[in-house]
Amino acid sequence: MLILGLNMFHADASAAIVQDGEVVFAIAEERLNRHKHYGGFPSLAVKACLDSVGAKVTDIDHVAIGQDSDANLAKKVQYALSNPTKILNFIRLRQRKEATRNVRSLLANALDVDPKLLRFQEHHVEHHIAHVASAYYCSPWEQAAGFSYDGSGDFVSTMMARCEGTDIEILDRIFLPHSLGSFYTMICEFIGYKKYGDEGKVMGLAPYGKHTYCGQIGEIIGLKNGSFQLDLNYFRPLGSNQGMQIQRDGTVILARHFSERMAKLFGEPREPHTKITQREMDLAFGMQHHFEEVFFHLLNELYKKVPLANLAMAGGCALNSVANGKLFSRTSFRHTWIQPAAGDEGLAIGAALHTYHAVLKQPRRYVMKNPYLGPEFSESRIETDLKKANLQYRRFERDPLVEAVAEQIGAGNVVGWFQGRMEWGPRALGNRSIGAHPGLPNMKDTLNARIKHREWFRPFAPSIMAEYQQQYFEHDHPSPFMLHVYKIRPEKRQQLCAVNHVDDTGRLQSVTREENPLYYDLIKAFQRKTGIPVILNTSFNENEPIVCAPDQAIDCFKRTRMNALAIGPFLVMKSEN
Repeated sequence: MLILGLNMFHADASAAIVQDGEVVFAIAEERLNRHKHYGGFPSLAVKACLDSVGAKVTDIDHVAIGQDSDANLAKKVQYALSNPTKILNFIRLRQRKEATRNVRSLLANALDVDPKLLRFQEHHVEHHIAHVASAYYCSPWEQAAGFSYDGSGDFVSTMMARCEGTDIEILDRIFLPHSLGSFYTMICEFIGYKKYGDEGKVMGLAPYGKHTYCGQIGEIIGLKNGSFQLDLNYFRPLGSNQGMQIQRDGTVILARHFSERMAKLFGEPREPHTKITQREMDLAFGMQHHFEEVFFHLLNELYKKVPLANLAMAGGCALNSVANGKLFSRTSFRHTWIQPAAGDEGLAIGAALHTYHAVLKQPRRYVMKNPYLGPEFSESRIETDLKKANLQYRRFERDPLVEAVAEQIGAGNVVGWFQGRMEWGPRALGNRSIGAHPGLPNMKDTLNARIKHREWFRPFAPSIMAEYQQQYFEHDHPSPFMLHVYKIRPEKRQQLCAVNHVDDTGRLQSVTREENPLYYDLIKAFQRKTGIPVILNTSFNENEPIVCAPDQAIDCFKRTRMNALAIGPFLVMKSEN
């Protein structure tokens, strides 16, 4: 049985293919069309999914979409009636969404086939149900509490669930306009970060701030009857797009979230690319503080309803790795399984698995043991692209390649590392990564000057051999998908100075040989040379989607000041080119 999962006409459009209950391939459209956070129809991703299993679209049995415009219709109408100026907007939105629901014609056009030949059944899965499914059905558990939260999806911002066997029982929904994601986005916009996806940047700014505005921000969001509530005077009313608009070319545009009340309380909003002052740092601090307080409150309410140790979690806000790292000390949950593609690209997997288990009543058989669900490229393809780029290179066997790259990183050089199948989700996890020495004080500045050109306050991440995590970090819960931030132990901070953030934390990736043998062995080789079982890991890109194909990696290597590129079995040195 083949099920095609889709996230379409929504930010981070994506596709995934589930074969007999196993996720065999998944990819976001942005990795293929190079348009960051692309929000149109994922035609290239669909083709890649079909190619991965040697299938045609006529072989697909079911298509599952992580969006259901009929869900929560009564709440949408209630909100529209209470905001009469928005009624026309909602009617237009309904018309737009109906136009995009003809999945048959969309797939037929994208793949140039007669729609009459398509035999699949179509399933629309409510946004947050798909999110919960993307985490729970990929986890190794037979029972868990399910939690999803983000800006909005199908007029819901937060969902709580009880997950058991193949069933996901919805316990509670929090409806718009009350949204932790919108709260976070609104303050990010106010301090000058207005693009979709900028929230992760501001999370890195928060530790530079102080409690200055915690009281005032507490007036914007507060706890209420086991839930939370926004003071809507600080927000512009939601339009039909629920705060986000997808342009014809797939660009995601955020509507302005904050009202004039924000300027009265905090002064004029900061314009992008202007100097960041202590005010912005303090606002970021207050935002993160109250986000965490509400998050932990919701999780504690969930635990009362589902008193289990296991928490399966997804949704864009689940990428808040700072909050994730603290939940073990602030809630009764002891284990998390967070979908690596926690944002909306993960809806493709969630919708497909929900259809397989909850709709078709098929038993569970799959556990996502690693995030490497994307394409890989043959040695001959890589070599052809190196020759086209007129690069000098050497070919190594596996172990000598690992030793040579570890030697380069140990010497303070920056190495592009392109190996195996591409990661699923927004993090580079050792297959499309740039590696560097975590213990050199100037390495963060070096990476920013030569390659990344990121804001000064954003930290870089450590990849650590899993068995050394407890020696270096103050928590031992695994973080295989780089979705937890923990304190670095005081005696190890100097050793990890290039990945030690201002608050002495690191957003770590714990690496086992079972999950990624080659990357694990690279870190081990680096440890033999330096005594440090950690490599600085940042995504292989330069202000673009993470590289997917060999030619993109080669182009990024050539236009930046990386010292070396390890691509498949080949090593390219900048000094020799």
